Amino acid sequence: MLPNQTLGSYDTLTQLIKSEDIDNWLDLVSLVKALPYNRNSNRTDLSLVWKEKKGTCSSKHAFLKHVADLNQIPNVELILGVYKMNSANTPKIGKALSDYQLDYIPEAHCYLKINDERFDYTSPTSDFKRLKNDMLLEKTITPQQVAEFKIDFHKAYLKDWIKNNNIPYSFGKIWQIREQCIENLSR
Repeated sequence: MLPNQTLGSYDTLTQLIKSEDIDNWLDLVSLVKALPYNRNSNRTDLSLVWKEKKGTCSSKHAFLKHVADLNQIPNVELILGVYKMNSANTPKIGKALSDYQLDYIPEAHCYLKINDERFDYTSPTSDFKRLKNDMLLEKTITPQQVAEFKIDFHKAYLKDWIKNNNIPYSFGKIWQIREQCIENLSR
């Protein structure tokens, strides 16, 4: 059961949210999940999810975790997971992987763990159950870690994966293929 706590903090971000007639956690979560998938203009400014009305898995979930913290909503964790991204669990990536004969690419993905249950609010069709069996690891992070830390962690993971699995592409090429997947998701 998700908490439906009133947003009662007097911080600037909560007040900005409330100025648009969102005054509880569940309404905020529903609205954020419905926002378009797209990168924000500044990865470190979590308020841009609200101000620009868009976000990625990282920015949307970091934003929600930050608001939960500001409003003392308990048992909300921000999770950095790495999963086997493929066309079955992430259909919008299209043929980006099959063009290179890759079954999957390890993708860093953020979501929330609330009361020990996982929730993906990336888009209206996101569902953690689609990723559950393809998860390679999970790590609890802070909202501020979705910027540099997440990227560095993901790149290091990919470099190890390439080496340990004899992937016939350089890190640069794998990152380029991954970026094509992300671009396809934004369409």
